[in-house]
Amino acid sequence: MAQLQRTDLMSLEAYARERDAIRRRIIEHRRRRQVALGEHITLSFEDRDTVWYQIQEMLRTERIFEEAGILDELAAYNPLIPDGGNFKATMMIEYPDPEERAQRLRELRGVERKVWLRIGGGAPIFAIADEDLERENEDKTSAVHFLRFELDRDAIERAKVGEALAIGVEHPHYAVAVDPLPPAIRDALLRDLK
Repeated sequence: MAQLQRTDLMSLEAYARERDAIRRRIIEHRRRRQVALGEHITLSFEDRDTVWYQIQEMLRTERIFEEAGILDELAAYNPLIPDGGNFKATMMIEYPDPEERAQRLRELRGVERKVWLRIGGGAPIFAIADEDLERENEDKTSAVHFLRFELDRDAIERAKVGEALAIGVEHPHYAVAVDPLPPAIRDALLRDLK
């Protein structure tokens, strides 16, 4: 997928006029790209549309209209767009109770490196986590991580000919798998591959 350019973005005024319709479209689009891994971890697979929306929302929220600020947002978010040989996802760890969340984030240290994708009967492909900055420390992991699943040519071809996709987590305090992924999610993700 091509990275976003300055010319791909709407002005703040134009975006404000169309925001409600855009928001409805993106919510539906994102729904077909989300995988719940148990009750507390969600993967939201990014693509050009989801990243475009995130940038537009950031520009709106922060009232960014100067060229330098817009280019900074493009530089920050463009790395989340898959390049045809990978899947990229935002991983959210969610516990509503603040005390339980703090405890679980301590227990789940390293969980971001234990998320895997499998194509057919192949070996698991573990996510490469948080390439932008470290999101865990010696005490806890973060509630949000950015993951990249890098696929070789063989894996891409096997996915394209119809082998099932599965996703899971292999952590001592959190182990779950979705095997296979529902067809609608699988089909949406396959559009990310060359």
